Amino acid sequence: MIEHAVTDRLFPGFRKLDIATSGTTIRLRTGGTGPALLLLHGYPQTHVLWHKVAPRLAERFTVVAADLRGYGDSGKPATDAGHTPYAKRAMAKDMAEVMSALGHETFFVCGHDRGARVAHRLALDHAERVRKLCVLDIAPTREMYAGTTDTFARAYWHWFFLITPAPFPERMIAADPDAYWLKKCGSGSAGLSPFTPEALAEYLRCFRDPATIHASCEDYRAAATIDIAHDDADGDRKVACPMRVLWGQHGVIERCFDALELWRQRAVEVSGRALPGGHYLAEELPEEVAGELEAFFG
Repeated sequence: MIEHAVTDRLFPGFRKLDIATSGTTIRLRTGGTGPALLLLHGYPQTHVLWHKVAPRLAERFTVVAADLRGYGDSGKPATDAGHTPYAKRAMAKDMAEVMSALGHETFFVCGHDRGARVAHRLALDHAERVRKLCVLDIAPTREMYAGTTDTFARAYWHWFFLITPAPFPERMIAADPDAYWLKKCGSGSAGLSPFTPEALAEYLRCFRDPATIHASCEDYRAAATIDIAHDDADGDRKVACPMRVLWGQHGVIERCFDALELWRQRAVEVSGRALPGGHYLAEELPEEVAGELEAFFG
């Protein structure tokens, strides 16, 4: 475990750590007191996604906000032909090992976007450790691909762009990573307004790394292949812990999917609702999201 000096104001009172797992190294922030709560970010962001909600949550929970492997300042393992190092199973194992290293044998978990897909696999593969699960603005990966419509494909064009064989998308993104990031993340109902200047600078700094661009493409390639194979192998096995599903009323999930119905096919106990925002809920509606998490994880 390596501790780094904190030079920003994003997570007041939090420690910044690197923790080695069996597969890579994970960068994280941790702070607060109370039951452990793991927060996982989405694409193409980092743990900084949680900077508006983490200080409030730290009043009631021991918060751990981590960079997924391949993202931010976490390690970026070499891939293979089957995209195995970027399967959600591998990413979930990282987080289980991180929580063990921090002394948290059981914990709550909330994930947004890609992090929510990791959280889903974490709740399946490490069911004895995850007390409750919350996901933000996703439906299950396999079911989303199976339910692809013209409207969904046009809105989530990056799902189909990023899974094309390397190095095609990598080279196109690397030609101007800032322009790609701003186009991808600024195309929703709120534009770029959810992102503070300090957070945006961190996102762009990390995404300019060609290794991050490649790893994030591998994350999507894994989602379309090995992750679905793992889902199929689960058969009728469902998430056993209580699950809360939140999504943006002005986003793609609301327009294209019945999130609660799809999650009830994959989990035993599901509740949830739409919030009056878009995709980046924790940054667009931090007070509402923090309140939901406090009420659910209680």
